[in-house]
Formats: sequence, structure tokens, C-alpha cells
Amino acid sequence: MDDIFGQMLARYPLTTRDDERNAKHEVMQQIALAGLYRGNFFDKAAFYGGTCLRIFHGLERFSEDMDFSLLAPEYGFSIEKYFDAIKDEFNALGREVEIRKKKKTTKSNIESAFLKDNTDIYNIRFQTEPSIKIKLEIDTDPPKGFQTESKLLMAPFSFMTRCYSLPSLFAGKMHAFLFRGWSNRVKGRDWYDLEWYVRNNVLLNLDHFLERGRQSGKIEKEDLSGKEFIELVQRRIEKTNIEMVKADVAPFIKNRQSMETWSTEYFFQLAEKIRVE
Repeated sequence: MDDIFGQMLARYPLTTRDDERNAKHEVMQQIALAGLYRGNFFDKAAFYGGTCLRIFHGLERFSEDMDFSLLAPEYGFSIEKYFDAIKDEFNALGREVEIRKKKKTTKSNIESAFLKDNTDIYNIRFQTEPSIKIKLEIDTDPPKGFQTESKLLMAPFSFMTRCYSLPSLFAGKMHAFLFRGWSNRVKGRDWYDLEWYVRNNVLLNLDHFLERGRQSGKIEKEDLSGKEFIELVQRRIEKTNIEMVKADVAPFIKNRQSMETWSTEYFFQLAEKIRVE
């Protein structure tokens, strides 16, 4: 059983400390998905966000958090009943994790928990990064207008995961790109993902983007044209320090030369290439 965990980790080239840390995160994420599958979690929820894009669509950057959305709003939903299924999956591979509920200080539609590596039980390779943890977030009051599809994952065994479709993933990413509250910080990973979506010619689900914007209170309009959306993106680009964008995303990608062309003008023209449904 230990060999399965080792085989999953061995698929990654571990030449730097960032490589090693990112690979451990991703192996843990896949095992967590397997546990959620065994617990029938995907009967009522779907996987979305950067980690979904990384695992199922080959995004060439690592992603730390795991984001999920219920298929329909459910008052009082709790993720705790799925904790045992996640723990059992790790135990089956000869590992243990501690899962603890995150205490919320403000009311939110997001149910959060931490999947934390127990360094006393994990093998020595984890001792170099004792703080490895994966944040799970479940949106219990999802905005309307998204579509889902089933995607195959083949490790630690073959199983299907319900995921947002690419146009719906793109919509969620652009809501974060435009409205994420980071004070003076910039989340460069949003910008890397924007480039990926445009490069791969993914249509954006504009209806779902609008629903997200209205639900978050960031958009009051009942309708938004593709042209108006692109203007929103370009205004965001104009106000952002691109060097801060590069610095944030650098630890999560292997080919940092891919950012050499990044500039305000580059992203301004990239925005013009966004296609909407």
C-alpha cells in the first residue's frame, strides 16, 4: 500500500524544494478526491478552481486549495460527515491526516476545513515541510448558471469526479481575477490562469460570471455584454503592477521564462482575445 503513495509521488520530477512541496500537495489532493468519491460527495457537489484545472486539464502550475460547490443551495450543509471517508483513504495508503474544522469569525457561504499532514506519522520526506496543509472550501449557496461534467482520475485508483465545465471554470476564475480582495497583494496565479484559458481558446460562461458578480455584490447590472466584460478586465490590468503578478506566481510554475512577455500591454491584448458564450 505504501508503494501506491510512493508511485504517485514518483511521477513528479523533484529537483527543487518547490518541486517537492508542490508534488506532495498534489498527491494529497488526489487522495482527498478519492476519499470524497468513496463518500459519495460528488452526488451533490462539484470540484472547481485552479486545482481542478491543474489535475484534470493539465494547467502547468501547481495549486494549493481545493474548491467545491454544492449543485444546489443547502442550508446547514456540513462537510464533517465526509471526514471519515478522507481519513480512511489516507489510512488505506498507510498514512494518517488530521482534519480540523476552521472556525469562522464571520458568516459565510463557504464551509472550510484543513487537511493537514501529520509529520509524526508521515515519512521523512514530509518532515522537511511540516506545515503542508490543504484548505478545503465548500460553497453551500452556489450562484446559478454553471455546468458540470464527469472527469476521470486514475490515482490512487480509477474514479470519476464531478467538475465544473471549462466555460464555468473560466467564469469563476475571472470573478476572482476582477474582484478578489487582496489589499496591496496580487494573486498572480489568477493572471497565469487567464493566459491559459485564452491560449486554449476556452469560451467564458458569461451568465455564470454575472450570477457570481451579483451574488457577491460586485455587479448590480442585470445584463453585461462581452465588450463591457473585456473593458472591466482591461481596467483591472491598468491598475495592477505586473512585476508583483510575476513574483506571486513564480513559485508555482517550472518554466518561469514563460513570463518574460508579461506586461501591461501584453495582458491588455490578451483580454481582447477572450471569447464569451
